[in-house]
Amino acid sequence: MLTAAFLLGVVVIAFLAVEIGPLYAADRFRDLREPTDPERAALDELRREAGLGVDRVAIVATSAPNSIDVSVEGPPRRRVLFLTESVLADLEEDVAVGLLAAEAGRVETYYGEFRALAVAVVVGILAAIVTATVAFDAGFLSLVAVGMASFWVGRRVQYAADDRAADAVGADRVADAFERVAERRGVEPETGDWSTWFEVQPPLGDRIAALRRRADGD
Repeated sequence: MLTAAFLLGVVVIAFLAVEIGPLYAADRFRDLREPTDPERAALDELRREAGLGVDRVAIVATSAPNSIDVSVEGPPRRRVLFLTESVLADLEEDVAVGLLAAEAGRVETYYGEFRALAVAVVVGILAAIVTATVAFDAGFLSLVAVGMASFWVGRRVQYAADDRAADAVGADRVADAFERVAERRGVEPETGDWSTWFEVQPPLGDRIAALRRRADGD
């Protein structure tokens, strides 16, 4: 009974660490401020067009003038949109809308919750192996099976999120936003090879290609 309670506690803590940890860390360790009234008005319009609903917005102050970061952290009813100042100051409206729509797609498909659950299950299996609750061979096979399933499902969820974004603002608009940000960062969007099979997040280049194919098919 105590072992079962311990394993359940490990799973719950791992889930909360992945689901709530980034929000806690951002609130405590990033230089944040509230949007000004003009920024809030502009963001409300951009979020309305992108279909992104959140509970709070925080502007990330950074010393890098060209830093572009848009992310939504936190569980349902506690979601916070974090974005750097340059998103509103320097980016074209279409690019900002595309990035916000991509985040809206991840929110709507519960990508963050899936990732937290996958990590929690893996940690739970590892704890079960360490405590000898399950045999090593059975636990290892379960770990491999869950890991491979998580990689595959996670990619499907991300592509579904991109499809939601494309439904909201257009596939080309989202793809253009990804490419524009990559250009601003001075990087080339990567495409997948065998090494990326073991990543939950598909390479950005593959996501852009999927959006372009969708746009061509519409």
